[in-house]
Amino acid sequence: MPRRQSREGEFSFKQPKRFQSANGKFKKGSHWREKKPHWDREWMVEEYVNKKKSASEIALIVGVTENAIHFWLHKHGIPRRTVSEARSVKHWGAEGEANPMFGKKGALSPNWRGGITPERIAFYATIEWRRAKRKVRKRDNLTCQICNTHRDQLKCKLEIHHIESFSVVEKRADVDNLVLLCEECHDFVHSRQNIARIYLLGDNK
Repeated sequence: MPRRQSREGEFSFKQPKRFQSANGKFKKGSHWREKKPHWDREWMVEEYVNKKKSASEIALIVGVTENAIHFWLHKHGIPRRTVSEARSVKHWGAEGEANPMFGKKGALSPNWRGGITPERIAFYATIEWRRAKRKVRKRDNLTCQICNTHRDQLKCKLEIHHIESFSVVEKRADVDNLVLLCEECHDFVHSRQNIARIYLLGDNK
């Protein structure tokens, strides 16, 4: 059966004839694909508005692209957050000096894992890695894939994150295992606050 990508960013198949009416459209009340949660406006309002989840978080939950969630937000008439609103709903608790971890980096951070090893340094100097970085930056449009903030609007730098750990050698330069995040969102992904393990697979922490 031929497969095609819809404008919502999801893959679909040509509809079977048993679901078609005489004019070739779906029969009322029928649909050959299993209903997805994000098709329901009330569910989207609960997740995006009330629970303040990001489009990327919802996309991971339902198994579609972030663009698909943006499409359905528009379809449901749910306004997308501004950049300032998106940053204000991050789950990081106190900000600035009020945060006990403010300014604590490197060995002072609870996320410290010994720093960049010689193996990492050598790999990050390879042509293979430089090519992978260019592809990821272009694919993600120089935009953090969690807070949806473009590089030009960020006060921190963009970083490339490995979804499966760097220790998985065969996936170190696999663009499907890489995602562009701002420094703050990257810290969140590796923090204990990332209970949903957003952009973490396997033994990655």
